[in-house]
Amino acid sequence: MSLRGRRPRDLPVLTRWLTDPDAAWRAWDAPYLPEWDTTANLQRYAQALASSPPNPNERVIDVGGVVVGMVNRAEEDPADGGWWDLGILIYDPAHWGRGLGSRALALWVQATLDETDAHVLTFSTWGGNDRMIRAALRLGFREAGRVREARVVRGERLDAVRLDLLRREWPGLDGRA
Repeated sequence: MSLRGRRPRDLPVLTRWLTDPDAAWRAWDAPYLPEWDTTANLQRYAQALASSPPNPNERVIDVGGVVVGMVNRAEEDPADGGWWDLGILIYDPAHWGRGLGSRALALWVQATLDETDAHVLTFSTWGGNDRMIRAALRLGFREAGRVREARVVRGERLDAVRLDLLRREWPGLDGRA
């Protein structure tokens, strides 16, 4: 498995996963947002990918030459403050539950620390996404904040969760994933 920049030949696979309103991953990635809004935004994003160069703050997750997901990062304001928020998506449920997300997150943490001035990394999710919370905790992230019952998912109120990791707490990939 590797993280790499997007290539033109990746676009059909990315477009298929991003624009399918019934894709299983959508039940886990911000399922509290209105489906119609998410679908429209993802369609615009997929179109933008086709007409823009690869962004160094986004990479595809490649397993044996097949794109199975993406990672991204965004610098929190103010610029140059050293705070980066990370994201990860594994599109195909066939790749879930096998440690791929943990490995991709570990590689992305390392890449972000190597490529930016990051002092603190955060990872945001919702209380029902136990797999991603466990993956982040295994890598050394700590729960930094929880807003109780802030998200409504399929009629149930769940917490918004943010985890953080300081640069000095990351020993590198040795023994991590």
